[in-house]
Amino acid sequence: MHEIHAMECLKEVRCAISVANSSQIKPLRNAHDLCLTCQVTVLEVLQSTTAYFKKHNIESSRLNAEHLLAHVLGRKRIELYLEFERQLTELELVPLRELVKRRGAGEPLQHLLGTIEFCRRTFRCDKRALVPRPETEQLVELLISHFKSKIAYSRMVDVGTGSGVIALTLAAEFPNAEIVGADISEDALMLARENAERLGLVDRVRFLRSNLLESVQPGFDVIVANLPYVSTENRENLSREVLHDPEVTLFAGPRGDELVQELIAHAPPWLRPGGMLAMEIGIGQSETLVATLAEKNYRDIWTEKDYSGVIRFLFARYG
Repeated sequence: MHEIHAMECLKEVRCAISVANSSQIKPLRNAHDLCLTCQVTVLEVLQSTTAYFKKHNIESSRLNAEHLLAHVLGRKRIELYLEFERQLTELELVPLRELVKRRGAGEPLQHLLGTIEFCRRTFRCDKRALVPRPETEQLVELLISHFKSKIAYSRMVDVGTGSGVIALTLAAEFPNAEIVGADISEDALMLARENAERLGLVDRVRFLRSNLLESVQPGFDVIVANLPYVSTENRENLSREVLHDPEVTLFAGPRGDELVQELIAHAPPWLRPGGMLAMEIGIGQSETLVATLAEKNYRDIWTEKDYSGVIRFLFARYG
């Protein structure tokens, strides 16, 4: 039965790249059958893979195809445009077939590539932690652009650090700051430490296991957090790609803002007087969270929108 199922899966994704004397590229149907019996060029593979991804509802299909092929060939994506007529060998097609099949099934591109670009730096990325989103990159950019002089020599903690992109970026941008990265997941912390080593920042960030701030020594000028903020009721609305992230990084509870609310309530003793709380939050959560901040005696409360016009970031000071 397993063999029959495997054959059906392979048929479902069969590719039909043009044969030697054909000038027309047929849509890719099978990621496993990238042409074995004919010579095929970089351009033909890109066109057929793009068609296959479109059939499987992959956004930015051509971009995904380019990234995967560049990864397999050990090239920069832009370099593919100089090699459109290059013929690919079977040794090059074998790993590409597997990656195309996995991407078509919804596995995140970042997991397949093993890396992600974040604030002009390359981080390792895999299933141990949340795939960093552009919104989180914007949160870091806001901290750097709005508060650079105020936090250059500060003590900061990244709560829910995941792969460490926030903590390590802040460490690289502020060499005189003291940075702590905390996460409840040991797997995520292992990934964060690997990224620290990759970026030469092992001695700049202290990573430790903690449920929010429980195991962290107090006395911070900045607490920054991108905590899980998705409601468990919205699971069915998430994309296949997002559902590849660890559940602990996505879901906070029935409302979605439970962990953010908990951090707001417990953060004051960990903040120095006038210390700042900076958070990424979910869609539609800002009004309730602003009210909670005011109720807990935070001051200078303000919000920022993401590039899509959604209120996504929340800042406040305490004391």
